[in-house]
Amino acid sequence: MTSPGDASVGRFLTVSDTAEILSITVSEATDLVRSGELPAIRVGASGLWRVERTVLEAYIDAKYEESRRLALWLQADFAALPELSGGAIIRPSD
Repeated sequence: MTSPGDASVGRFLTVSDTAEILSITVSEATDLVRSGELPAIRVGASGLWRVERTVLEAYIDAKYEESRRLALWLQADFAALPELSGGAIIRPSD
């Protein structure tokens, strides 16, 4: 299996290589590219999509950061905060 940091792969990855690295289908990788979530360029006369290795690495890093922030958000202690309901403050009972 290839990895985004594998120098033998070259500067650009095919959508298929990208899908393999991300452990997703080629269709899902193509959707990421077409939506603009994963930046890519069209290369050659056939206009095949190519993802730059460094761009894929940055995408993976950003996803890790997104997951980290979401986990922190979900772990926040909201139970200690009073809730507003119809203008009245309702405190959790102990």
